[in-house]
Amino acid sequence: MHADSGVSVADILAVTHTSEFPVLGEHEQAWELAAEAARAVLARTGVSPDDIGHVIYAGSGEWDLPFWSPAAKVAGELGIGRAHCFELANFCNAGMTAVRTGLNELALGAAPYALVLIGDRLSRLVDYTDPDSKALFNFGDAPAAVLLGREDCAFEVLTSSMRTDPSWADYYSGDLEDSQVLMRRRGRRQGLGDAYLENFPARVDDVLTALDRTLSDVSYFLINQGDKGMHERLLDRLGLPAERSVFSYDRLGHMGGSDLLIALRELTDHKRLETGDLLLLASSGMGFTWGVTAVEYRGR
Repeated sequence: MHADSGVSVADILAVTHTSEFPVLGEHEQAWELAAEAARAVLARTGVSPDDIGHVIYAGSGEWDLPFWSPAAKVAGELGIGRAHCFELANFCNAGMTAVRTGLNELALGAAPYALVLIGDRLSRLVDYTDPDSKALFNFGDAPAAVLLGREDCAFEVLTSSMRTDPSWADYYSGDLEDSQVLMRRRGRRQGLGDAYLENFPARVDDVLTALDRTLSDVSYFLINQGDKGMHERLLDRLGLPAERSVFSYDRLGHMGGSDLLIALRELTDHKRLETGDLLLLASSGMGFTWGVTAVEYRGR
């Protein structure tokens, strides 16, 4: 990145907080890794492909191929032949939006399970020769999968609140250059950090009010790992200690919508959760959208 952009290594490390993180290989495709994650989930849970009624592939909308359905492709690879397969684009907020959508589908239909896949290819959308794209240099790739069901689940989704401020719609957009889409920041508008510090606490208030709970009831507050400084400022604004969150900046970049599932996996693998724990999952995406989803740990 330093060689391509001319940005100093120190300034790059101030964004990435680590010297390396996962990105797609030259011939690797995001849908393949999403399928691998889904295969692991199905093997661990023992759920039959025939019991999956919906496959939702979430991300930015820049899939491995244009005008193509990665949801259908993964379903075919896994032998899921009786599901409705579709895509959902809401950038790094897409994963949690897909969870809400999948749960609504389960409530309306007869199928017992829905499969949500997060399969962005963010590293391919960054122009490493552009110093003005420095804030995006920590964008990496780690597709993920989560299985939604009606019962016997590790986490119960309690409620969520999401809001888009359309005044930020043009802050980022893509350019097509040499058959590649590259993200570009438009203009020098100030105040995005303040918008995060306004919108996330407001969404927290929404969900806690709906649940008749307070911040003292929150066991963990998880957030997209896009900006460590913002993460720390938000915890400070909410009055929550760092121990009640998960920080993976020292070994991972920003994995898009997968960040929250990576954090949940880390909490469960390290046995840091107790039955009844309340977790708030804070997600955001270009557009700009801010969302908070409240889940309760039900145990393995």
